[in-house]
Amino acid sequence: MTILKEEIDNGFTFSSDRTRVDVDYVHQVVSTQLYWAKGIPFDVVKRSIENSFCFGIYTDSRQVGFARLVTDYATFAYLADVFIDEAYRGQGLSKRLMEFIFSIEELKIFRRMVLVTRDAHTLYERFGFEPLKSPQNYMELHRPNVYGA
Repeated sequence: MTILKEEIDNGFTFSSDRTRVDVDYVHQVVSTQLYWAKGIPFDVVKRSIENSFCFGIYTDSRQVGFARLVTDYATFAYLADVFIDEAYRGQGLSKRLMEFIFSIEELKIFRRMVLVTRDAHTLYERFGFEPLKSPQNYMELHRPNVYGA
């Protein structure tokens, strides 16, 4: 399924066009700066982008933010790999990115969206995310060192 949407806000373009994603840039940030994927191989990042609903933030044709949804496009989505380039933080771009994602009509039908975060709870709470109501019902297979880092 392809859902294309773009908005320009204050000199930044928010886009759901996966073909605009700078895979090299996303890999560089994710594999070196983000605690949840240090050392992740390029081919894994590339495959994750190819198989997700992706969002980018761009300025002057340069990517400065990213997020992706792993989804069936019907009932469920997992929000992953949300980041803003360090040079552009503090401008409200993460909040604006979430607003952009949640403005897409096709995503409003999902029964459940989940995410995992160590330190951005206040951002996501603004958009209705809350701690699991029944954590005892959830299970996971977690391999934190699968990428060797």
